[in-house]
Amino acid sequence: MPGEACGVFAAYSTTQRVSHLIYFGLFALQHRGQESAGIATSDGETVTVFKDLGLVPQVFDEPALAGLDGHLGIGHTRYSTMGSTTWANAQPAHRQVGSTSVALGHNGNLTNTAELAAALGVSEATTDSDLMAEGLARAIDDGRSDARGLELALMGVAPTWQGAFSLVLMDQGRIVGLRDPHGFRPLCLGSLPDGGWVIASESAALDLVGARFVREVAAGEMLVIDAGGPRSYHPFPEVKPGLCLFEFVYFARPDTHMYGRSIHAARHEMGRRLCEEHPVDADVVVPVPESGIPAAQGYAAASGIPYTDGLVKNRYVGRTFIEPTQLLRDQGIRLKLNPIPETLRGRRVVLVDDSIVRGSTTKKLVSMVREAGAAEVHLRISSPPYRWPCFYGMDTSDRDTLIAARLGIEEIRHHLGADSLGYLSLEALLEATGVADAGFCTACLSGRYPAEVPVTADKFQLERR
Repeated sequence: MPGEACGVFAAYSTTQRVSHLIYFGLFALQHRGQESAGIATSDGETVTVFKDLGLVPQVFDEPALAGLDGHLGIGHTRYSTMGSTTWANAQPAHRQVGSTSVALGHNGNLTNTAELAAALGVSEATTDSDLMAEGLARAIDDGRSDARGLELALMGVAPTWQGAFSLVLMDQGRIVGLRDPHGFRPLCLGSLPDGGWVIASESAALDLVGARFVREVAAGEMLVIDAGGPRSYHPFPEVKPGLCLFEFVYFARPDTHMYGRSIHAARHEMGRRLCEEHPVDADVVVPVPESGIPAAQGYAAASGIPYTDGLVKNRYVGRTFIEPTQLLRDQGIRLKLNPIPETLRGRRVVLVDDSIVRGSTTKKLVSMVREAGAAEVHLRISSPPYRWPCFYGMDTSDRDTLIAARLGIEEIRHHLGADSLGYLSLEALLEATGVADAGFCTACLSGRYPAEVPVTADKFQLERR
């Protein structure tokens, strides 16, 4: 599986404290990052930040939320695509500039990190997000901070950032949502019943906090929300929408909508088209939970082969910071998935998953299904071969680790130990979204990068200076 993208959330209300609202918003976005979580709030005068390593319910309890006073704030769940998993790299990133206090939460990856670090002359920053916070702080005109200091500074500095960034930001009096000119990572706006507003990575987070979906924040748009409501700005000279196609394949929750399209419906259609392109005689269709479930349902519906659960996912296994013993390492995937032999034994199994990135997990999975008694294992993947590294917010920047960059499809099948292997074509995948012409980034599947990428990429480049 590709590494998750981070989750961001922001809230503005004139009638309630927002710390609990942000907590539940982050809870809905936990799938996008399990390494750390953080919340920053403001009471109009002071910005308070609380963050730590761990899952949202591990980081926050009632006393922690009670200490986050204020009617506006932002939150973040992190999956590290740059920098180590440390407390210092947890977000929101925070800066104090005179009387102005600024906090920032970032989803994505900048591609000009080295250039920004050199231009700022900083040596202590270890993530691109921290560089953004530092650059923004330096751009703020503190003499105008009570009026439009944050937004004016952002209008000036944002065009210097290259790559992928969906941001939530705040000062003492406003929240801001910002997407890069390609809109690589998602962001949407919702309204609260009390007249307040929320910004979130996915519409599913709006549902959980009782907000009504208003619209997606457009690619290249800066949305500022204060007591006067939302105001829209467009700081970038050129905009070309290119949402990451893997939001539809894997990242987003199935109950989320993007580009006006249900993610669940799109994944179901991917499975149906996968059956059309790669039919097989089999006894059962089995999904790899969770993101493989809708595609498996679509494959079963199109093929007439019965759908069944053959693998159980331990929903309580997140990212662990405890090194497992060698025995547990050898068990590997069983920490998260375990087979149901009764549904697999003696049967020809169509095993449906969303992607194969490095191949090590899939190989263990095929072996595990065979050991549970499957007579045949026919692997079906609801996306094309993942052949190219991502520089826009997925932890796959080393092409040498990508199995499809090194091997042909038949070689991959043999390596994985499957009886057959079928990938969904890129054309069918785009058509399955129902919005093929809306604008997608397909770089990891096609090698066509919509924005300039670094010649060399290093997740820890800032830490090695």
